[in-house]
Amino acid sequence: MDDDRPLPDQLYDKVRARIVSGDLRPNTPVRQDTLAAELGVSKIPLREALSRLEHDGLVTLNPRRGYEVSPLDPKAVEDIFDLRLRIEPAAAALGCEHATDEDRTKAKAALDALNRATEAHDAAAPEFNRAFHLSLIRPAGRPLTTQLVERLNILAERYVREHLKPEGRSDRARREHQELYDAWAAARPQSVQGLLDAHIGRTLDDLRAQLKS
Repeated sequence: MDDDRPLPDQLYDKVRARIVSGDLRPNTPVRQDTLAAELGVSKIPLREALSRLEHDGLVTLNPRRGYEVSPLDPKAVEDIFDLRLRIEPAAAALGCEHATDEDRTKAKAALDALNRATEAHDAAAPEFNRAFHLSLIRPAGRPLTTQLVERLNILAERYVREHLKPEGRSDRARREHQELYDAWAAARPQSVQGLLDAHIGRTLDDLRAQLKS
């Protein structure tokens, strides 16, 4: 593998990326022999990674058929995005009040990277989206809040990818992110809170409609 972290951690990231990107599709079996061979590992660390993915709701263990990629779940969407609405807008508003010039530079770099990934239809765009959102939170200096927001954004990534599929969604997201960054960089906490609340809320409304169809 390609870094110094424990092997199950690396496998978790690699398999998770395949699920988020759609390479491993919902309701399909995770063929451990094939996957282990492709990744050049044994099945023991792979099983540990799959157990963590099951905890995240990304795979389901069927006693007879083994692991399967979990379907997109409307109930999970409600849970994840409701919690984001309760925590993230206020945290970003607090972040903008404490942000330094260095923090603003990092947030702008994260936004630029997200825009490039979106324009290139990069399968990793949801990860860049997470990085941008977290860049607005970290300056608040609230480690637990940051961890919670990061966890929720990780859980949201598969749904963010689904949300961006319809025509025009990427353009809208780009405009909303730019407006959000501009307010954040200008240290306007009320505007930041309102814009982020609306941004997350619209995404939730869109996903409700998509997952019904």
